[in-house]
Amino acid sequence: MTKKERATFVINTLNELYPSIPIPLDHKDPYTLLIAVLLSAQCTDVRVNQITPLLFAKADNPYDMVKLSVEEIKEIIRPCGLSPMKSRGIYGLSEILIDKHNGEVPQSFEALEELPAVGHKTASVVMSQAFGVPAFPVDTHIHRLMYRWNLSDGKNVVQTEKDAKAIFPRELWNDLHLQIIWYGREYSPARGWNLEKDVITRTIGRKSVLKELEKVRKL
Repeated sequence: MTKKERATFVINTLNELYPSIPIPLDHKDPYTLLIAVLLSAQCTDVRVNQITPLLFAKADNPYDMVKLSVEEIKEIIRPCGLSPMKSRGIYGLSEILIDKHNGEVPQSFEALEELPAVGHKTASVVMSQAFGVPAFPVDTHIHRLMYRWNLSDGKNVVQTEKDAKAIFPRELWNDLHLQIIWYGREYSPARGWNLEKDVITRTIGRKSVLKELEKVRKL
């Protein structure tokens, strides 16, 4: 298959598997999504969804968040990991939203990436899922599958994002990145990988990846 044919196969298969696409992180507005995505760094979405209700019961907007101390925020979010950095980021970005943006989450990549603890991936998730702006946030699942599917060389997430945007139609980005995440979790995980279930990799996967998996299966 050519790269374009592989991409088309991916799109068609994912649309069959995921005709409706849930957003993994529970939220009710751009601010709560921003906080949830920040907390998800090096933490599972399941754990984040357990912690955010506790945090948002006390503060689900920047005005209430700055009424808490950094230490109070840190204690609540501790199970998500990296709590010292994340708590300072949550408090600091809440202050900036109040001071610079009238308490609203800005709708631009530049303004979002200026906020404490907010990188390009977090900004991309917020822009795509909260505001509907085409973006292709790359997490570990997407990075892994783009390599397995021979659609990117896997050097780094920056290159993977460029490759994804080049091969997939812009109007599909927001749905497709979520579909790939769900597929990676259910059919093509990093560990406990069952190629019989992973129809996409089995059909279009990089030869070196398939050979390596075959070696593991024979052990």
